[in-house]
Amino acid sequence: MMKMAFSPQVAAARARAAPIVALESTIITHGMPYPQNLETAQRVESVVADTGAVPATIAVIDGVLCIGLRTDQLTDLAQAQDVAKLSRADLAVCMASGATGATTVAATMIAAALAGISVFATGGIGGVHQGADQTFDISADLQELSKTAVTVVAAGPKAILDVPKTLEMLETLGVPVITYGQDTVPAFWSVSSGIAAALRLDTARDIARAHVMRAALGLPGGQLITNPIPRKSEISTDILSPIIAKAQNEAAATGISSKQVTPFLLQRIFELTEGRSLVANIALVLNNARLGGEIAVEMAKIGAETQSSASRSL
Repeated sequence: MMKMAFSPQVAAARARAAPIVALESTIITHGMPYPQNLETAQRVESVVADTGAVPATIAVIDGVLCIGLRTDQLTDLAQAQDVAKLSRADLAVCMASGATGATTVAATMIAAALAGISVFATGGIGGVHQGADQTFDISADLQELSKTAVTVVAAGPKAILDVPKTLEMLETLGVPVITYGQDTVPAFWSVSSGIAAALRLDTARDIARAHVMRAALGLPGGQLITNPIPRKSEISTDILSPIIAKAQNEAAATGISSKQVTPFLLQRIFELTEGRSLVANIALVLNNARLGGEIAVEMAKIGAETQSSASRSL
């Protein structure tokens, strides 16, 4: 039997139909060392709260799917060792075995949908890796976006990926990729990838309305909102491109593959940029949390307006 638990804060928000934003937990367990990981997680939750929404960091703890973490749970998770990294394929096994795991984009989307949460803010999504025509290394995040009705706010596909192929696959899967406030798709650590945005929306209200309209049309899946990193925090593609290429060549030379590719590349890029990539990563996650909160607040307003209109018509 599935066990799902809500933090007191999230349970109270659900009871009053308040806006909630889902947050992943791999950034805590696999993204950075303690105590910086805990400090960043707390800052992200604080940014969401500042918008008027309630943050819900998601993780599996001792087999229980936790929607929102208490302070002690967040602190323990930040210091835990050998925590599983959960996607769609691993989530059920981890829960059934009573283990602890941190949720990736795909697993967080699944959990959010189960909990009735429509907005999820993260750093960047996974996608089609370089050389995928030989390795078939494609993230489950893309399929999840086509199946699960959650609006995901990210700074675009991670820059270590084959970004054009990732966007092409999202189009094939019918996932709307909506760029916030500019005409080119952002590239995670960089404001722009140079690729023209297929769709653009400029307000949280419009993004919320698009989510509601997809539901009204009966369209499956969610929508991806690509939110550019603040310009003052970006690392330009001119600087990053040779660094990423070097890290990818090193991964290939040492036989790094499958789930180990992304952590290896991110660590090498951190080293090669002398820590700048991590500073940028924190900035973009905070920026996405802010926009995610704003979208969730607008969705709640639309829900209340719809309910009020329905009541008046009776």
